[in-house]
Amino acid sequence: MKAVIQRVTTAKVTVNDELISSIGRGLCVLVGISQNDTKEDALYLARKLLSVRLFDDETGKRWQKNVKDLQYELLCVSQFTLYNQWKGNKPDFRYAMPGAEANDLYNFLLQQIGQQYSSDKIKNGQFGAMMQVHIQNDGPVTLEIESPKKDTNN
Repeated sequence: MKAVIQRVTTAKVTVNDELISSIGRGLCVLVGISQNDTKEDALYLARKLLSVRLFDDETGKRWQKNVKDLQYELLCVSQFTLYNQWKGNKPDFRYAMPGAEANDLYNFLLQQIGQQYSSDKIKNGQFGAMMQVHIQNDGPVTLEIESPKKDTNN
């Protein structure tokens, strides 16, 4: 499971010009799910998203606080395109988890983040929809986290 994390001052998701979700300061998280991901990967990602220190402390010292420390929000957006491979100049998404299965695991991730933090601070897009994600990146700060690779040879 992979996440591209963007520290934001504001972010929102629209579908067909209809507002789906929005947040103030916090993190906009694009979530990709590979065909080999499990609940263990979702648990890892939930813990990591809530503990990464991407914000300044009260004195201005950088990289000291996480979203929980500051009671900021998270906007999660499913994005199967994070698990692409290139076939010439065309993207190939064969390593992304199929839709229904990915939706279940994505919802499990959201549930875990909500349980470990506060469900009212967690927003999300519309799974499987053609979304427009509007962000005001703060910094800009954009980082990637991926769950540890499992040894599939056993």
